[in-house]
Amino acid sequence: MTTIRLLLADDHPVVRAGLRAVLDAEPDFTIVAEAATAEAAAERAAEGDVDVVLMDLQFGAGMHGSEATAAITAREGAPRVLVLTTYDTDADILAAVEAGAAGYLLKDAPPEELAAAVRTAASGRSALAPAIAHRLMDRMRAPAEALSRRELEVLHLVRAGLSNQQISKELFLSQATVKSHLVHIYAKLGVDSRTAAVAVATERGLIRRA
Repeated sequence: MTTIRLLLADDHPVVRAGLRAVLDAEPDFTIVAEAATAEAAAERAAEGDVDVVLMDLQFGAGMHGSEATAAITAREGAPRVLVLTTYDTDADILAAVEAGAAGYLLKDAPPEELAAAVRTAASGRSALAPAIAHRLMDRMRAPAEALSRRELEVLHLVRAGLSNQQISKELFLSQATVKSHLVHIYAKLGVDSRTAAVAVATERGLIRRA
């Protein structure tokens, strides 16, 4: 039996303890390390003795889980990264997938689904929760209506209360480009204001609730 070596990356000790309890029960899993920050996870994953990283997305201050995922997967011979989070918005899913995540699972997944996802990721295949796969399929079926990664970033900053000028500085875009993104966002969501765009996007699960 081949042993799958795991790194648990989550800033909540209770969550890591719960994951350890579940995963230690699997005969082909061994947990080699834990990380409480995304930075620590990226550094530890580079040591060469990890097959799969279970990565949270939100770590408070500092590096985001998607950023750590990108840092990990960019290396030669990198371990597979399985995102394990409470967030199922388009913005979070796209950021993780584009960063190189091998899978995306929600924290309310049953233990057997989590174990199966770890094995799937370790084998080099994609491991997506059914709800996540469904959201991605919906985007593929109606690409003209789906917000792009950049449009989701702009909308996230709109929700945070930033002006067009502030958004342009945050994303290193011209104000004209920001306005163009907003025009496209309004058209795709069928709205005519910033407030309505945020409300509709939140209701559809495109961005997180404030």
